[in-house]
Amino acid sequence: MWDAESETGGGRDYSNGVLSISKHGLKTDGFEQRGQSWYVATDIPSDFLVQIGDVNFHLHKYPLLSRSGKLNRIIYESREDLNKIVLDDLPGGPEAFELAAKFCYGIAVDLTANNISGLRCAAEYLEMTEDLEEGNLIFKTEAFLSYVVLSSWRDSILVLKNSEKLSPWAENLQIVRRCSESIAWKACANPKGIRWQYTGRPPKVSSPSWNEMKDSSPSRNQQVPPDWWFEDVSILRIDHFVRVITAIKVKGMRHELIGAAIMHYAAKWLPGLITEGSAAADEGSNYSHANDINRSWKGGLHMIVAGTKEDIPTVQAKDQRMIIESLISLIPPQKDSVSCSFLLRLLRMANLLKVAAALVTELEKRVGMQFEQATLADLLIPSYNKSETLYDVDLVQRLLEHFLVQEQTESSSPSRQSFAEAPQRGTNPNAKMRVARLVDSYLTEVSRDRNLSLTKFQVLAEALPDSARTCDDGLYRAVDSYLKAHPTLSEHERKRLCRVMDCQKLSIDACMHAAQNERLPLRVVVQVLFSEQVKISNAIASSSLKEAGESHYHPMVSTRKTLLEGTPQSFQEGWATAKKDINTLKFELETVKAKYLELQNDFETLQRQFDKMAKPKQTFAWTSGWKKLGKLTKMSNLENHDDGPQISNPEQPKKAPRRWRNSVS
Repeated sequence: MWDAESETGGGRDYSNGVLSISKHGLKTDGFEQRGQSWYVATDIPSDFLVQIGDVNFHLHKYPLLSRSGKLNRIIYESREDLNKIVLDDLPGGPEAFELAAKFCYGIAVDLTANNISGLRCAAEYLEMTEDLEEGNLIFKTEAFLSYVVLSSWRDSILVLKNSEKLSPWAENLQIVRRCSESIAWKACANPKGIRWQYTGRPPKVSSPSWNEMKDSSPSRNQQVPPDWWFEDVSILRIDHFVRVITAIKVKGMRHELIGAAIMHYAAKWLPGLITEGSAAADEGSNYSHANDINRSWKGGLHMIVAGTKEDIPTVQAKDQRMIIESLISLIPPQKDSVSCSFLLRLLRMANLLKVAAALVTELEKRVGMQFEQATLADLLIPSYNKSETLYDVDLVQRLLEHFLVQEQTESSSPSRQSFAEAPQRGTNPNAKMRVARLVDSYLTEVSRDRNLSLTKFQVLAEALPDSARTCDDGLYRAVDSYLKAHPTLSEHERKRLCRVMDCQKLSIDACMHAAQNERLPLRVVVQVLFSEQVKISNAIASSSLKEAGESHYHPMVSTRKTLLEGTPQSFQEGWATAKKDINTLKFELETVKAKYLELQNDFETLQRQFDKMAKPKQTFAWTSGWKKLGKLTKMSNLENHDDGPQISNPEQPKKAPRRWRNSVS
């Protein structure tokens, strides 16, 4: 294994990363730069001009043709004496060609992790193979990559980072694949074998090789946290980051750590996705149950590679969309790989940036798997489409449906539950109850939106089964808030709205508030009062039974007065108020019922009269009938007035007085 600092082998000298050749070429003292042009420091005038972008290289044909197959072929295939060539498509640009030209002239070249990838691609472009000369540039750069770069963590990261501008050459030459696998292997290695004496070195200091980072006695050093590789990997471009994480997955890294690395990367490349402080909280909660580590540790290998925190990348919307789509596809399928809060924030940005619908649906299903972990702040996602509502209520409805489907699938097929997920479900028996409280809070918040339709509110409130709510106080608050924001609802709409809650599940305090709530329909108030009466009676009865059970010598309370004396004062006041309200409502209902029956009789009478008036031939009969009816009424009144002072025969049965509304039919 070659050392990161020096290497010798096969007659080829890599001392201090300096590449030299054994054969003598054109004698020169080096290159000189004059503005945008490079000249060879020699007495022989140049006879060949190479132009790359805005930079010109005034060189000689013989050193270049002896080592570059491409230049050799271009010059000899030209029909005329070619003195100038343009190589704008050369990978690595003028910097890489400068090093390649120096190599052709026999000048020592310093190989580093920053220039090796560009120089390797330039050598391949210039066709500097072994067919022209033994120990050509392709061979030597490939050897440096294989034996020096890939044995160092830092150098592998830097080479992969510098390969971002070398596509597709870096891909075709397997530089990206080899660096990704090297990084994955080192990230999955036992972190106890890392010596932390190298941590904190500035980027200019060359990092040690991977073999030097192993220590036979790690107890002398500080314990290595499992996230030591997060910061270094997060500086990579998204496509290279995907390659590294994919390789780490194949090597068996725990899904909690992979999820934490994804969240760390998203926090760095997606500004606004995670607020300050929440990223560390999400990552810590993601794998703290699997590792008992000291979170106060602030150092790490990432100090070698990464820049300062102020060096935040600026990403355009198009690039952000690509990052989000890649991260969604990269999240491990296991539950709790990433936090639900992170998924919801990612979903918010996905809707904002118009990510592909299939990926958004997949992300919504992932949120549904752990919907009970969501918070109200994360659910308040604005509606980015042309919807009239302020918040995306339809999105929350879909998330809730995914949650219910997931719960039903898990309960119906317990044999499919993996061993790793069984403890999580065992410690989470009240997921539906937590989701119910979350939905009630969400409804209370969005109900203030005047554009929220009654149908959307009702569908979301009734999505959960009745068993999910043991108390409907939260739902009552949401209903009351909706009634406040929508005062123009009709009586029918208010009754329809109140059907979403069960009055029997309201607490005593909620019942007291509802009994005095003028926005509720009268029927709902009666139901609330009845429910309150039942609860108070049950509370009094249970209190009495409890007191009777505590002492076998005390007689059971039988009288209502004694029973009320043993009741708390709050219950007595509540019962008196409730009873008074119930009696008042009963009297009002009886009055309304009597008026209703009277109006119904009058309506039927008028209806029959109207039917007969519709016949023109019987108009005179109607008039004479009304006159006869008036005479009979007067005679009846006179008879009753004359018979009033007389004593009636008790043996004769009394006849009920006839009402004056007699039908003539």
